Amino acid sequence: VQLQASGGGLVQAGGSLRLSCAASGSIYSITTMAWYRQAPGNQRELVAAITSGGSIDYVDSVKGRFTISRDNGKNTVLLEMNSLKPEDTGVYYCNAYVHATMDHYWGQGTLVTVSS
Repeated sequence: VQLQASGGGLVQAGGSLRLSCAASGSIYSITTMAWYRQAPGNQRELVAAITSGGSIDYVDSVKGRFTISRDNGKNTVLLEMNSLKPEDTGVYYCNAYVHATMDHYWGQGTLVTVSS
């Protein structure tokens, strides 16, 4: 599985960004796709996840502001981020999890910077 993330950038607080992650390779095996982020000096944290069955989960800090969606036809997962806050700043990583092999695959990361 290969993942290509895009869509990061610089935005003012209160603004919006959309991240996109395109999967290729053995995409039929993917169970869950997710977005993680890592702020400077912090550990990587799960932001949002969506399973192949459509179950969705968010970290509490983004609930009501971020929306994750999955376009199976385009093998893409999107993260719509609204009402961005400076604390949302970080490198965002796309992740694909294959339950059958318990493997995680990672995209290259895309930087999101929210200015106050």
